[in-house]
Amino acid sequence: MCLSVPGKVVEKKGLAADVDVGGTIRKISLKFVPEAKVGEYVLVHTGFAMQIVDEEEANEMMKLLKELTDGPVS
Repeated sequence: MCLSVPGKVVEKKGLAADVDVGGTIRKISLKFVPEAKVGEYVLVHTGFAMQIVDEEEANEMMKLLKELTDGPVS
């Protein structure tokens, strides 16, 4: 199973970008979505942006991920 997390592009340098993922800045590749712009949200998997998503979808994903990580351990 693969997991992508949403992040906001805060700086773009060619096909590289700094992305805010849950308050942590990550350096990622925009090789698969070179059209991504500063201020947009992307799904990040293993250091690559895989697709652009809107802010509402990104926020919903972060909420669900938080619920998964904060839930009870069984």
